[in-house]
Amino acid sequence: MRHFGIIGKPLVQSFSARYFNEKFQREGIDAEYSLYPLERIEDVAPLLDKLDGMNVTMPYKQEVIEHLDGLDETAKQVGAVNVIHKKIGYNTDCL
Repeated sequence: MRHFGIIGKPLVQSFSARYFNEKFQREGIDAEYSLYPLERIEDVAPLLDKLDGMNVTMPYKQEVIEHLDGLDETAKQVGAVNVIHKKIGYNTDCL
């Protein structure tokens, strides 16, 4: 099973877990999506190794950059990340 999630604080407003878990089930994808409310960005380190990918929401879109191995060109230009895959940050907010 693959593991995905979202980090941020707070996450009570996030519909991501319900949306993605329903999508995974509907499409027969062996995966789960969980909420990871972080009190501090330093707590992201174990998640970067544990999860196959994650979304990033406020207030960590800029702070998470220092914990990544790299950024795609858009994330570099914008200076913020909202998607992480294999410790590389991406920004899809501007697309």
